Amino acid sequence: MGTPLGDFIRAKRDSTQPADLGLPDRGRRRSPGLRRVDLAARAGISVEYLTRIEQGRDRNPSIAVVNALADALSLGPAERNHLRYLTKISGGECVAHTRPAPPPRQVRPSVRRTLRLLEPGIALVTNRMGDVLAHTSAFEAVTNGTGLFDSDTPNLTRYVFTDPRARSFFPDWDDVADERAFDLWLGPSLDTYEWFTAELAPLAGPDLTRRLNQHVVPQRGDLRLHHPSGRELRLVRETLELAADAQQLVVLLPADEATAQSVDDLRRPAHGGLRAIS
Repeated sequence: MGTPLGDFIRAKRDSTQPADLGLPDRGRRRSPGLRRVDLAARAGISVEYLTRIEQGRDRNPSIAVVNALADALSLGPAERNHLRYLTKISGGECVAHTRPAPPPRQVRPSVRRTLRLLEPGIALVTNRMGDVLAHTSAFEAVTNGTGLFDSDTPNLTRYVFTDPRARSFFPDWDDVADERAFDLWLGPSLDTYEWFTAELAPLAGPDLTRRLNQHVVPQRGDLRLHHPSGRELRLVRETLELAADAQQLVVLLPADEATAQSVDDLRRPAHGGLRAIS
């Protein structure tokens, strides 16, 4: 049985062309991308050892080997962080010994007060699973009519993969889907990740599972929204990690004057302020 670490290394090897690393083309290959023998040579390990890692038969490679593989694949900083995280969960460091349970939904009072200070801006508190735990009135205004809040427990990941309206709301749906799938790997623990994917995977189908297996590290550029009213919004995202809570405070800033005006127009009918979702 494979491991997340082995799956990532194999997927990255398959997507890397020899020319990308300055290696000669050896002609026809049985599989796309970099040969296993070439990656092993660049990393300074045996082909047999690399095979065991990729197939999940070795779950605890040393830090030196992990770093050597990262160097051999020319991974960027975000990909290296992901590789280290996958090494931990593949080795069992994050595995809980209790029945998988959903992540907590409580938001600390001080975080709610911080969120309230951000009114009338667009902001929300979420977790890696995609649960929308609290938000400003402006966030509700820009998502009004999209279907996100049709559920009593709104979840961005579930919405992106299971609600057809998400493909219209997010013009760059593929990029957003990559982000949501990738963040599942960064959940607060492996048990909550397993709980959520067990619920979501049967509904989301291959759009989710393919992205999980590819381990694509997203670029996270500006967020484009196509509001049901016809307004086009472009937002800059700033994220504050609340590490102790395994949550994030996300602020969405208008990227241009047209977006700022559209947000003001959308906010006018809205009443009230901060909303926490229990």
